[in-house]
Amino acid sequence: MWPGMGRDRLTRGLVLRLCLLLTALCVCVHIYLELGSRRGAPSHLILGCPTQTNQVLPDKGARIRGTKDPMEPNFVTEDRAMKRMVSYVRTLKNDSVAGKTGGGDNPSMCCPPLRPKRKSPRWHIELEPWASDNHSLEEEARRFLHYITTPQVSCAPPSPEGPLALEGQEGPKGPWAVCLDSRYSLAQRIHTKHCRVYSMGLGVEDKTLERSLARVGCEVHCFDPSLKQAHLQESDMWLHRLSVDWRDPNPAIPAQRQHGNTKKLATILNDFGHRQVDVLKVDMESAEWKILENLVLEGVLSSVGQLLLEVHLHWAGFEVDGDDPSVVRFWFSLLKELERAHFRLFRYHNDPAKPRLFLHRNFLNASSAYTLGWVNNEWRP
Repeated sequence: MWPGMGRDRLTRGLVLRLCLLLTALCVCVHIYLELGSRRGAPSHLILGCPTQTNQVLPDKGARIRGTKDPMEPNFVTEDRAMKRMVSYVRTLKNDSVAGKTGGGDNPSMCCPPLRPKRKSPRWHIELEPWASDNHSLEEEARRFLHYITTPQVSCAPPSPEGPLALEGQEGPKGPWAVCLDSRYSLAQRIHTKHCRVYSMGLGVEDKTLERSLARVGCEVHCFDPSLKQAHLQESDMWLHRLSVDWRDPNPAIPAQRQHGNTKKLATILNDFGHRQVDVLKVDMESAEWKILENLVLEGVLSSVGQLLLEVHLHWAGFEVDGDDPSVVRFWFSLLKELERAHFRLFRYHNDPAKPRLFLHRNFLNASSAYTLGWVNNEWRP
């Protein structure tokens, strides 16, 4: 019994050593073949980076400067190396950024990336600096209120008798209005019947603007979680039993399963197969701050041409934490994120019938709700 076990161990040891020797031999052969295949290529091609060379690419039948006679054996090797170089340079030129923009080759650029780098996901917005060193509510509120009541771009109204005159666009008095200035794309999109409108609300807001846009040929989708049917077409508009949220419900959690008709805007766009929205109207009764934060973090704003947003200021809003100065700073930082996404404020409106409340108090005679209109000045559908 014991001699048999000794022989088995000896056999296993010999087999293991033989395997190690064969592995080492294969590695050596692979290295030898790799070095042999690169022996005839120029050094700048082996490194993978193009460099300037004094050689001139010849026509067919012409001799390469500095090469041997074509009858000599080494001519075949150098000819193949030159073909590899020409093929490499052409591929690099087609894939380089300069080649795509028509600017030609850039000899100083070594191996530019073939694909643009993807933006890393964001987990929080960038908070703006405090309005003052003492972090006072008054200074934060003054800065915020001045920002939302100061339009950044002007919007020329269409002719009242023209085909683009919309019902409900009552100039500075109307609560909801779009920008039909010819500098932006919405007027042209309406003219070509290619505009798309998303209206997010809770079923109680005015639908005058949506009906007017549908009447001039826009594809209008209204989202209301209180509807009895999942999808319904009514008055040239599509009604959906959905509501936009800042997160998708988790079906594994019973409390969230009850709210399965709420989804993020990115999820709704993907489900509907829509890549762009000309007008996004949001009236979500104090959920707008977290929804806007989600749109910023997920980069959805690049798919929106105009954003019509009602903000509520009588309290912080759903899941917005912190003391009062920190809340107002968060509001202001979110709107500055809109500006960084190329949105510009073209109008604001406050209803004098609304209570004058700012974070549960009458502060600076501010209204409890403002309707803001933003236009993406770099949006090209």
